[in-house]
Amino acid sequence: MQHPISLIGVPTDIGAGARGASMGPEALRVAGIQAVLESHGLQVADRGNLGGPANPWLPPTEGYRHLAEVVAWNTALHDAVHAELAQGRMPIVLGGDHCLGLGSISAVARHCRDTGKTLRVLWLDAHADFNTAALTPSGNIHGMPVALLCGMGPSALTGIGGTTPAISASVVRQIGIRSVDAGEKRLVHEAGLEVFDMRYIDEMGMRHTMDQALMGMDDNTHLHVSFDVDFLDPEIAPGVGTTVPGGPTYREAQLCMEMIADTGRLASLDVMELNPALDVRNRTAEVAVDLIESLFGKSTLMRQTAPRA
Repeated sequence: MQHPISLIGVPTDIGAGARGASMGPEALRVAGIQAVLESHGLQVADRGNLGGPANPWLPPTEGYRHLAEVVAWNTALHDAVHAELAQGRMPIVLGGDHCLGLGSISAVARHCRDTGKTLRVLWLDAHADFNTAALTPSGNIHGMPVALLCGMGPSALTGIGGTTPAISASVVRQIGIRSVDAGEKRLVHEAGLEVFDMRYIDEMGMRHTMDQALMGMDDNTHLHVSFDVDFLDPEIAPGVGTTVPGGPTYREAQLCMEMIADTGRLASLDVMELNPALDVRNRTAEVAVDLIESLFGKSTLMRQTAPRA
């Protein structure tokens, strides 16, 4: 039985290095995300957009840009996601920049602690997002959410879900990574983060990659997908602030989503970093919605899927 879905718009680029991701939620709505999901018989409620502070566009202070504003947005998102999960609904977060993964995943982790579920996070991204203020001069917090979730950073950010760290690095599987800073590489290695980078995908193929990333899940697993649109190759998804060439092709991305759908375990989703200001006729939003449709069972033929818990 598929849980009813709640769309939560979070119109901010507070953690990013380019303006425009604040328009992402509306672009996804214009691309028809609600109608597409409803066409598969899903119950979908659009909760509208969360509110929060404006982007002051200031330089970093003590290594972080817009710390208070990032805390405010992520706290609001944490509360909204946790409330939807408590009602037995599936939250889909329409971002916004990827610093919002902090609020979303801290809420999912809290829900899993409350219910005794085992968390698995798939982080689909060109970037590891495992920076700290000591490693990045930009201070842009959208490059830090995974490290923050793992407890590396100020308590105002690491404690949003009520527990620090919110998650262990062992629950994360990163897919499509192809841009990692030098200091970040060492930190990823030390933390034991499981990363399936583009070389791995090139050598082993997307099917094997996803088999590995999804291995070990069972009826008690809550699967959260955090989908940064820059995961995709910029040839098919130009509307992002930090394009990195050499990402998954359209078909590789479709296979990734279809294999997630086949597990029947998807229970929460982030769609992040869509930047309509850099897009071409909303093309990237349309590709993102097409891939999200595959996450919810669109396929060429009818296929046998795993029983849903």
